[in-house]
Amino acid sequence: MRAFLNLIRWHNLIIVIITMVLMRYAVIEPLISKISIILENGTGEQMPMILQLPWYDFIILVAATVCITAGGYVINDYFDIKTDLINRGEVIVGTKIPRRRAMMWHNILNIIGVPSGFYISWRAGYFWLGTLFLVVSGLLYFYSASYKRQFLIGNVIVALLTAMVPMLVVIYEWPALYRFYELNAVVVPNFNLIFYWVGGFALFAFLTTLTREIVKDIEDFEGDLAYGRNTVPVIVGILTSKITAVCLIIITIAALYLVWYLFINDKITLIYLSLCIVLPLLLAIYQLITSKNKRQLHGASRLMKVVMLAGVFYAVLVKIILTWNLF
Repeated sequence: MRAFLNLIRWHNLIIVIITMVLMRYAVIEPLISKISIILENGTGEQMPMILQLPWYDFIILVAATVCITAGGYVINDYFDIKTDLINRGEVIVGTKIPRRRAMMWHNILNIIGVPSGFYISWRAGYFWLGTLFLVVSGLLYFYSASYKRQFLIGNVIVALLTAMVPMLVVIYEWPALYRFYELNAVVVPNFNLIFYWVGGFALFAFLTTLTREIVKDIEDFEGDLAYGRNTVPVIVGILTSKITAVCLIIITIAALYLVWYLFINDKITLIYLSLCIVLPLLLAIYQLITSKNKRQLHGASRLMKVVMLAGVFYAVLVKIILTWNLF
């Protein structure tokens, strides 16, 4: 059981669950509660908007996402046995879990995830959206089999799929909101605000994931070079890869402060961004510049993961700020 949990990266799956739950209940719910509407068959008084996607449908959405993600981790380890032996010295597939059983788990997880995705899409009124889960499942397979061996393509795919996790919540909540309030509200409210907020989290996830993927490729340089993978460090060199990662971090920091200045502009967020996100990013830059071995590079990679978690948990602060009107 422990080997299986490690194979599907259970800790990363928990982060996926937390991300989706926070996007729904800590960002979208308090945001729409600030939008007042008047129901046609009501008393004529203004009342706050509420979530319309049933909680049990949301659970199916989360489960579908988790299954597809877990399947991606399994197939990734299936194709990475040789390089992982060089880069990490140990593997799960082929030792603790037979290759055939790993492929079986990959198939089972996708068989659960893809139909669940189509079901929740049908429930949302857009059955064709289910193809999104099918496409993501295929992308994860081909990423492991081919794309991650190609220059930058694999990194961008992983970053895009990570950014899609928070966006899935708003994509499936919006149809339920629109249908209900189009039929029952005197004036249909504007839902753009929730797309902007969740889109900000998604952009942050994209930039930090892309940076971390490049750092991990630098860390895995030896194994990738030995097996002819055309990763960023193999093609452009370790120094240029480090410069690229540092530039992405600087872009991330600049974007954070720009968004804060233009759209948020409250002291609580500024303090949180500076201490919990920007400071670790600056430390990651220092470790990247001074790193001379895998251990130091792994430290920079772990710092990027801390930053990603801090970005996710900013949603809790958003809920506090909106609930208590602290902006």
